This record gives sequence, C-alpha cells and structure tokens, in this order.
Amino acid sequence: MFQGAAASTGKVDSAFFLIVASAAVLLLLVMTVMVVFLLRYNARRRPHAQPVKDSVALEIVWTVIPLGLVMVMFYFGWVDFEYIRNPPAGAMPVEVTARQWSWLFRYANGREDDVLRVPVGRPVRLTMTSLDVVHSLYIPAFRIKEDCVPGMKTHLWFEADETGAYELFCTEYCGVGHSHMRSQVIVVPAADFDAWYGAAEETGAAALGLKVLKSKGCLGCHSIDGSRKVGPSFKGLYGKQQTVLTGGQERTVTAGAEYIRGYILGPNKDVIEGYPAIMPQIPVTADDLDAILAYLETLK
Repeated sequence: MFQGAAASTGKVDSAFFLIVASAAVLLLLVMTVMVVFLLRYNARRRPHAQPVKDSVALEIVWTVIPLGLVMVMFYFGWVDFEYIRNPPAGAMPVEVTARQWSWLFRYANGREDDVLRVPVGRPVRLTMTSLDVVHSLYIPAFRIKEDCVPGMKTHLWFEADETGAYELFCTEYCGVGHSHMRSQVIVVPAADFDAWYGAAEETGAAALGLKVLKSKGCLGCHSIDGSRKVGPSFKGLYGKQQTVLTGGQERTVTAGAEYIRGYILGPNKDVIEGYPAIMPQIPVTADDLDAILAYLETLK
C-alpha cells in the first residue's frame, strides 16, 4: 500500500500502479513475441506459408489470462471507488460553492472562508454546487475530484493524514478566469482547528468587507497582494488614478468610492485599461458596499 497525504491517496496510487505495471508487462510480452516472430518467420527463412493448426488450449490461455487480469483491476477499482464515494459516519460537513472564478467553503457553525481548513485525521464531507457553470473540484495530493454542477448537490470526502497546505483548483474549463480558480486545503492539528473554528470572527467594517469579498467570489478575480489576476488587484486600487475605457474611449478617473460603487452596481461600463469586460452582476446591499469600501481603504 502506498502512503500519501490522505487515506485515499494510497488506494488510488495502488490501483494506478497495478494497471500501469500490468500494461508494461503485457507490452513487453507482446513486443517480445512480435520480434521473435519477425526473426523466425520472415520471408527469407520461410518463403512459403504453412497452414496453422487450431489450438484450443492456446485460445483458452489467451482468453482466461486477460479476463482474470481485467477482473483483478475491476476488483481494486471497485473497492477503492466504493471507499472514496461513501464517507464514514460522523464526517465533518462542509458546503462548497463554486462560481466564476472562486471557491467558498461554509462550515456547520456558519463560518465561511475562501480556503478549506480542516483538522488532520478527521473525515471531511464536502457537499458541492455551482452558481453558474460546471466546475470541478480537484485536490491532487488527495487524488480526489468531483464536478460542481448548477442546480445539483454533489458529494466528496477525504481524511487528511498529514498537516500542510495542499493545492485545490478547478479542472473543468469554466471561462476566461479558469486558470486563476485556485485555493488551498490547509490541514492543521485538531487543537489548532478547534481554536480557529470556535474563535469569534473579527468585527468592524473592514473585516466585514473582506468577508463580503470572499462570500461574493470577488477574490477569485482580484488579488489583495498586488498580483495580477483576471481583474486588477485591490491592493493600492482605492484612490488611485486609472485609465478606463468608456464606450471605447479612454479617460482618466480616480478609483474612489464613487467609481467603485458605480462599477459594482453597473459592471463593465468603465473598464480599467488592460482588463477584459467580463465582471458579472454581483448582488450587494448598501451595507455590503460600505464594508467593501472600508476594507479597500485599508489596502491603499
């Protein structure tokens, strides 16, 4: 059994290795027989064809052996698939919402985050859906993947065996920002997770603004560290002079409260130069807008 970052990793790797090893042995066997036949039965050595007699024993052998090999592969595949598809009782529930182009993870106590935080050694059950198009949640280190489909609930589970940060991203092409639809699974000791899970969330307008940005999926297209994504970074945006395209014409505006409010409520009217006009309509309240502006001011 192979070891890995999660209980599912070793199972998938073992089945994969079995299939690859079997294919390699069969390839070597077929190529060996092919070379022997080419050397032994070429036209120079045997210019005249000879009739070949039937061999019931040979036909049985080359039927039974592949059938047995396929059944062994099926057994391992079925057992591992059943394990991966059926979470154990008491698994920690987490709701996953996918959207263009971000992830939102909601816990049973109402806490939300754009990264998936879990305790080591505890089963986690994901209930997933999408708000727009088909996405696919993939955690390579755990060897698990499942589609997130609009109007449906799909399910996935895992149990992390090692602490650390693991990549999580979308493997279903979902539009211009597909390559930026990335997040992480943060696996921590149980005590650290319980402290985070039970801790009171930060209060204040700026903290609420960050929470709104996460819940609305804004951080899938806009970074807060200055890095470039599908949309401009929020870092240093507030109050900065920007060249925008309005009806195909360039003009200079100040990205202050008025511009940001107007762009969120009526996206793609005054697009910052160098970025595509692809922002969807985001449902927000007046309080949401005030909180967002308060947070963006902290990134000046």
